[in-house]
Amino acid sequence: MENIKQLRSLGRTGIMVSPIGLGCWQFSKQKNMAGKFWPDLDDDLIERIVSLSIVGGINWFDTAEIYGGGESERALSKALKAAGKKPGNVIIATKWWPMFRFASNISKTINKRISLLDPYPIDLYQVHQPWSFSSEKREMEKMAELVNRKLIKAVGVSNFSAQKMENAWETLQKYGIPLATNQVRYNLLDRKIETNGILDRAKKLGITIIAYSPLAQGLATGKFHDNPELLKSAGYRRLSSQFRPEGMKKSRPVIALLKELAVKYKVTPAQVALNWVVQFNGDMVVAIPGATKEKHVKENLGALSFRISDEDLIRLDKVSSIFK
Repeated sequence: MENIKQLRSLGRTGIMVSPIGLGCWQFSKQKNMAGKFWPDLDDDLIERIVSLSIVGGINWFDTAEIYGGGESERALSKALKAAGKKPGNVIIATKWWPMFRFASNISKTINKRISLLDPYPIDLYQVHQPWSFSSEKREMEKMAELVNRKLIKAVGVSNFSAQKMENAWETLQKYGIPLATNQVRYNLLDRKIETNGILDRAKKLGITIIAYSPLAQGLATGKFHDNPELLKSAGYRRLSSQFRPEGMKKSRPVIALLKELAVKYKVTPAQVALNWVVQFNGDMVVAIPGATKEKHVKENLGALSFRISDEDLIRLDKVSSIFK
């Protein structure tokens, strides 16, 4: 069966990544508010998750300053060293946290990011949110400085609207630097980027979409539909409207088709959902599912072992179009 394992460029940077990377928020060690979303994973488990990802063909890892206040970055570096990866053999993406800060903080905190990820260079440095005391223009000017000082290789944004993304792209163009990526929520149960201009503008400008939450926080696996009892241990997620009875009812037809196609392709519903995310828009969308167990890594990797037919892509498109 044909697979989709070939590498893709992050925007027009020439940085080549696997269609699926590993999101590393769960390596936060329960530090700070952002870290409380996940259990405290021990170093051995983190090392096994990272090693298994590498063996399976994942070549890039997405972390952030806010993930445990640097704990995720530190844990990732430690795990990559344990896996025997040399600097330059893997692609590292991290993010600067902009809230209640000015753009000048980008250059003030870059050395901390570099030291926590040492010896691995920062391939992609992203502005984590659009909310800051400075404009995206000013932030991109500071990011361009980091590129020119060779402290980072490429620049991305996250959660930026179509207009803010274009503003960032325009500023970087003045320095001859492409805007590589916009990291946004995207999955079969949340397709808003297809109607709010983000996807169209990204296509026009040559910007890669990094899809976070590609399995809709686990909802696209079907496990919560099959066993509503699991909702009791779903943490903060169950407060979302999609996890409430009305929301679950709305997504049930999508889950039913995912199950049907899982049988057809001899994979799991989650693997069909993940395959759709990285295949439906050609090469311009890559995804960063997380993993708190080794079996999650294997599940993620299995999503690249087959290719959904055009006919089935259309069926999934139709049944999930209410989520655009």
